[in-house]
Parts: sequence; structure tokens; C-alpha cells
Amino acid sequence: MSLQPVSIGTAGHCLADGSFSSRIGRAAVGALYRELVAYPKPGLVSLVDSGSHTDMDAQTFMRSLFALRHYFCAITAVGLSAPPFSLLQALGRAAEARMLKATQGVNTHRGAIFSLGLLAAAAGLLRTAGRPATGPALSEVIRDHWGQAILDSGNTASPSHGSLVAHRYGVGGARIEAASGFPHLFQIGLPALQQALARTGDLEAASVHCFFSLMAVVPDTNLLYRAGEGGLTFAHAAAQYFLDKGGVEQVGWQRQALSIHQAFVSRRLSPGGSADLLTATLFVHRVIDL
Repeated sequence: MSLQPVSIGTAGHCLADGSFSSRIGRAAVGALYRELVAYPKPGLVSLVDSGSHTDMDAQTFMRSLFALRHYFCAITAVGLSAPPFSLLQALGRAAEARMLKATQGVNTHRGAIFSLGLLAAAAGLLRTAGRPATGPALSEVIRDHWGQAILDSGNTASPSHGSLVAHRYGVGGARIEAASGFPHLFQIGLPALQQALARTGDLEAASVHCFFSLMAVVPDTNLLYRAGEGGLTFAHAAAQYFLDKGGVEQVGWQRQALSIHQAFVSRRLSPGGSADLLTATLFVHRVIDL
């Protein structure tokens, strides 16, 4: 299959044409934005502050988001034809180059390019099969169609911070999470988001609750890279404490979450893996209604 007809550079019409790919692309961009505006998310960039980061802020994220807007539409269109993983990789690399150009070399959304790209392609494949993009179906498609290729790609990829830390500490990391069909997303993130939204009616509060639910259990390689096992243990304990107190249903939850955010900033902790899974959860929440 040629990459040219659906390359990112030629997909400018896609977001406005009303097609299924267009709707999925807008859902992905919307999920990236909802993740950015959710606050407080301990250690992470938001519209309010830059968290534990000195090399990026909300404007950096918005430039990245704008640069990626056609990628998700394009990879959905490719997914309609049940492509090999190598073709999805090619689109992902092109999207990453566009992101880095827009942010002057800052990695804002590499994890989202990988996870949302796979989920968008899976939605396209399900569309062709006449199946709704439910959580179980998306997980099954990624695991069964691309899971082994995702794992095999790790044998030839250049070492990353995440892969080195995953090997050192014996944890899964993003590649194994994806190859397994995103179990943390579908077993932890999506139920937490949906339950909190049903109880509060507030998507931002539900997003924060989802984030803490993920952070309490995810073996976040970004935390391990920055602060080792001690940093990961601290993050897990802080998130579980917040949830045990009632999460976003406790009185004054914003103050409690902000206190944890400040503790993360003082320790320079940034749970980027949990943030990527929050974005993916927000995306799936929107897709299942399309």
C-alpha cells in the first residue's frame, strides 16, 4: 500500500469533510485539548502552570496540537484498509517530525502520537468491518492485528528513556501496554472517567479523577526515569490517598489535588505515562458515541 494518498501533508481537507475519519480526527484533537485543560494534574503542564517542566508550557502544547491535527484523520483513513503496523509507524514518524518542528525540539505528544494513532487506526478498521468502536473491540483489534508487530518493533527501535527504564525495572512500558490492547485504559481509566462523570456531571473533574485512578497503578516509566522507584512509589501513594479520601467527590478536592501537584513540582515529578493514558481514555470516551 502506498503512503502517498493518505500522507499527513495531503490530508488537509480531511478534518472538514464530514467523513468518519474527520470525526475521529476531531475527537483525537479534542482529547488532547481536554487533557491539557484538566487541572490540577500533579506535575503536568496545564493552562494554569507548567508543572514540573521548564522546557514547555501550554503554548508549546497548543503548537504541537495544531501541528498534529491532520495526523489523526490520516491514520484513521489508513486504518480503514487494515494496514500493517509498519505503515502506521511511517505515519507516526512523520507526525513526530511535525511536532518537533512546531515545538522546536520539545517532546510534547510523542506518547499520544503512538497511543491515539493506534486507537484511531483501530476505529477505522472496525468501521470497515461494520463493528462499533466499543472499548472491548478497540482493545481486541489492536492486540490481535498489531500486537506482535508492536512488540517486534522494540527489537529494532533506538533505545528510548522509556524502554531503558522499563528494562531496568522490569515494568511493561508503553509498547507492552499497547500490544496488550491498553488494559490500563480499558480496565482502569475508562470506568473511572465514566463513573466520575455520571456522579459529578463535570468532564474536567472526571478527567482529574481518571488521571489519579491511572496514576495510582500505572508503572509510569517517565516517573521511573526522573526519580527511580522512590518517585514511582511516592506517586502511587499520593494518588491512592486522594482516591481514598473520595477523589473528586470529596469536599475541597481541588485544594487536595493542588497540594499533591505542588508536592510533585517540588520533587520534579512528571507522570507523563499516566497523562498519555488519560488522553487516550478521553479519546475512547468520545469515539464510542460516534
